[in-house]
Order: sequence, then C-alpha cells, then structure tokens
Amino acid sequence: MPSAVTRKTWMLAIATLVGVGAVTWLAGDERPVPRQAAAPSAAPALAEARMEAVRRWEVSPEDRQRVGAALPNDLRDAFEHVDDLYHYRQRLQASAEQGDVQSAWMASRIDDYCAGFAQDPQAYEADTRMIASLGQGASAQMAAARAHVGTRCAGFAGQGQVPQTATLLLQRRAAAQGGNLAAEAALLAMGQPLQASAAYRRDLVQRVRESRDPEAYLALSPAMGAMATGQDAYRGAVSGSQFTELAWQMAACRLGLDCGPDSALMTSYCANGGICSQDRTQDFPTFVMDAAVPRQGADTINNMVNSLVQGARSEGEGT
Repeated sequence: MPSAVTRKTWMLAIATLVGVGAVTWLAGDERPVPRQAAAPSAAPALAEARMEAVRRWEVSPEDRQRVGAALPNDLRDAFEHVDDLYHYRQRLQASAEQGDVQSAWMASRIDDYCAGFAQDPQAYEADTRMIASLGQGASAQMAAARAHVGTRCAGFAGQGQVPQTATLLLQRRAAAQGGNLAAEAALLAMGQPLQASAAYRRDLVQRVRESRDPEAYLALSPAMGAMATGQDAYRGAVSGSQFTELAWQMAACRLGLDCGPDSALMTSYCANGGICSQDRTQDFPTFVMDAAVPRQGADTINNMVNSLVQGARSEGEGT
C-alpha cells in the first residue's frame, strides 16, 4: 500500500487531528510489515520460524474441500469486491499450493491489506471507535475506511493466523520465482530483491514498464519514490522525486487497476494513513491531483504518468 509524496505535511496534519499514536503509516507500499525483513540466508532457527509461519497458513483437506470452489476468473477484481477476504484467501492458498503463482501473489495482497486488523482485531476496533469519536470530517472518513477494512477482514479474528513478515516474503519469493512479475517487483520494494545488483534492478524496472501490468506498477511504486533517490540503478527512470511514487500508482490506474472511491488503494490510504478524500466520489488520480499536487506541478506529474503508460521518456523523468 502506497505512501504519498506529501507525507510530512499530511502526517503533521493527521497528528494534530488524532494524535501521533493513533496513526499507522504503512511504510513503503503502506504495508504493515517492516522493510527490514530477514534475508533468506538467516540462521536455522529463524528458517524454522519462517516455516512455522507458513504452516499456520496450510489448508487442511477438510478446509480445501470446503473452500475449493472454482476461483473467480479475475482474481484482482475479486480482491477488490469480495466481502469475506479471509475465506477468499483460504481458496487462494489452496490454489497456490498447487503451484498457481497468481493466487500466491493475491493471497499476499490480502495479507497486506488485512494485517493491521489481524494483528489485534480488538485494538484495531477500539482505535477505530476512538477516531470516530473525534467527530471531525477527516476522522469520520478515516473511521469509516477502517470499519470497511475490519468488515472485510473480520474472518481473521480468532483464527490464530496473523499475517507475518516471514510468510509474506516466502509467498512473494515463491511467486516471483514462479514468474509473477508483481511479486518480483514487490520484493524489490520490500528491500528483498531476487538479486541485489544494479543491473538486475534496472532490468526489473524495464520489464515492469514493458509488461503494462497494473499490479506490477503498483507493487514497484514504493521502490521508485524517495527511496530511489541517488541510486544509479534507476538513473533515467521515473524515480527519486517527491512525485514519482504517485506517478507509478497513477499509471497503474490508467492501465486498469481499480482506483475508484472504494478501491483497496483509496481505502488503504485513508484507513492506514488518514489520507482521505473530502469528496467521497473522487477516484485516486483525481484525489492526487486535487490534494497532493500543487498546481505548478500538475504538468510534471502528468508527463511522468504519460511516459510510464506510453513508454516514451518525458522531460520530467529521472532523478
């Protein structure tokens, strides 16, 4: 989940509204898992802990029979619209265990989306009530977004199956090694690329651009924001400025990602960071241009988005 270019300004405003302790900003792609995840070459004890995390997600034969109905043709659309993400995740897990890397990737997106709630459902709901009690416009919208997440992720409560960083990395690494480009891009954004070399990272960015896959664009976006500043691997790419992460996300919207008012992207910004549109009919690109981009920067970010979608280099591109 995405971090915004005007992060400092917005975080100050949110801190004033609800108190710093009540706000959770998801680092990088606004995921509730730390970037500093352990590398795959960790000690045996840590490796065993990782495998235990994976085993907690294994689907029993009974569960596989119960949730083994055919998955929807459009996994991304189902992620955006199903009411019960826990049971949808169980169905995806059963498919992932059969080698479906797209299902593995989508299961990891659900883990991202629901982790804040799943870590402690009671505390999450208590924080939501506290935010709602402030009775201000922004707090009401943030509370509504959090309630929406809580409703969709309610199945995680009491299951003892909390999304873990180790599990997420294993899921995405397996999906990436199986050929899922979005998972490969997400690993880079998490600071755990399949390869560490600048040549690999540069090639990955190019492959994402050539794919025109909105999931891959979204997954890569945190890596192309401020964290890319000064890195030679991304020289000449849309990267490293205050607007570039948003440009990648807006390009994903143009390429077919659901970026509507009730999309996972909009909901995550609001629920996790308090970055909520005052107009509930706004989609993500409209919200960005209205609230995040100064008028004099509109042409710059539009040029970036156009270059990402069309494949042509723009004047505003690069670090």
